[in-house]
Amino acid sequence: MNSSLPRLQHVDRAQMCWHVVDVERLIEEDHSARAIWELTGRLNLASFLAPIGSVQGQAGRPAFDPRLLISLWLYSYSRGISSAREISRRCEYEPAFQWLTGLSIINHHTLSDFRIEHREALDELFTQVLAVLSFEGLVTLERVTHDGTKVYANAGKRSFCTGKRIEEHLKIAREHVQAMGEPDGDSLEPRRRRAQERARREREQRLAQALSEYENIRAVKRPGYNKTSKQQTGASISDPEARIMRHSAAPCALSYNVQVSTDTAAGIVIAIDATQTAPDYEHLVPALQQIEKRTGKRPKQMVVDAGYTSRENVIALDQCGVAMFGRSIETDGRVQQRFARCGVTNGFLPEAFRFDSTTNTFTCPEGKLLRPRRAEERPGRTMIRYQASITDCKVCAQRDNCCSGNTRYGRSIVVTKEHPVVTAFRAQTASPDGQAALRQRSAVAEFVNAWLKEKLGLRRFHVRGLAKVRAEAMWAALTYNVQQWIRLRWRPLRLAPSIASS
Repeated sequence: MNSSLPRLQHVDRAQMCWHVVDVERLIEEDHSARAIWELTGRLNLASFLAPIGSVQGQAGRPAFDPRLLISLWLYSYSRGISSAREISRRCEYEPAFQWLTGLSIINHHTLSDFRIEHREALDELFTQVLAVLSFEGLVTLERVTHDGTKVYANAGKRSFCTGKRIEEHLKIAREHVQAMGEPDGDSLEPRRRRAQERARREREQRLAQALSEYENIRAVKRPGYNKTSKQQTGASISDPEARIMRHSAAPCALSYNVQVSTDTAAGIVIAIDATQTAPDYEHLVPALQQIEKRTGKRPKQMVVDAGYTSRENVIALDQCGVAMFGRSIETDGRVQQRFARCGVTNGFLPEAFRFDSTTNTFTCPEGKLLRPRRAEERPGRTMIRYQASITDCKVCAQRDNCCSGNTRYGRSIVVTKEHPVVTAFRAQTASPDGQAALRQRSAVAEFVNAWLKEKLGLRRFHVRGLAKVRAEAMWAALTYNVQQWIRLRWRPLRLAPSIASS
């Protein structure tokens, strides 16, 4: 035996051992899990407790404390974890999850169901957290930014089908459901057979909903839509309520439009929603209503980008007493491009026509009169059309340069008279204060969108259906607000005593 060989202590992983664990020492004193647990302890969770059927003194398995489940989801989202299965796994070995659960293991079904089943209670929880943040001076409603961001649905591009294809899938699914209970199915063990039956029924329901959504989508499309576009009308058989939307840095995909309102004082989200429609302008007034419902009052100012800047929104916010700042409203119809398509050259654009206020007529460069025909009232403006006689235009030597594309009527121009509120909006947006507000909008609103996607992982939803998607979006926004509270209020208070003692 060689005595020069070193004597080592080898690792023995086959041995069984017991460990004594002090749960309170699993995480440090300033850990964010402690902050989340402290905040949830200050909230009224009666709405989460009401549906629980297991009560003291009666038979039934005890339910998990809603405070624990809320804290788990908030901490998980703050770590970028939005999978119930992953949370359940981490409860087995990760210290912060073990501290929150007290070394208990929570089934992923319990976590998944809790995330989507308490929509009204979650909405109330979001409002309570806003009240806490407002009390601590983090929400002032002096200025609010509003923006939208597209988030991918939990559905692949192969799930998108036309109406004919959906009907084929639905027919097959119904045949499978009718075949349930036949000898082949009875040969399986009961638990597995019931699971297959449930899966087939759920698939049939999704396909029926997809066919209904397809009919709704087709009903609102403009006539001739598919004749001029390669994009087909259809719906997803995985998530029928998702819609095809264009992303800023990616092609069109099945998505939802998440609308976020943020208070600029500390960057706190004060309203959140997810919608099926891509255009943003129709979501501004509902966002204002949600803010008022949650906080009890309206913001003094709202700052938006060009997608929300419509005359209807300008007037609606003015009627609510809210000052609006936004990118300039487009002038009527992109006049130069429209006239170019009609064969109008630069010398015969509307600015070349002279107006006579005494006769209320325009005179074209060739001396022909254009008289007022009709006035059309639209939101925020009045449009008056002035038109020349077709007889004058037919014999005009400059017809090819003025109105060659119009063979039925004489040359016309439209004069728009804007509502005074719209005119005032343009002026206040162009002012130094308005320009400063627009610069602040991008810094605040885009930061929140980036945080939700990059930090919290809200690039793609993990649930399906509009109601569930709205719940997940609210969980993400709630987590964001809690993180800002920890950063701005909870952690500085923890550090203050150590700084004072040093």
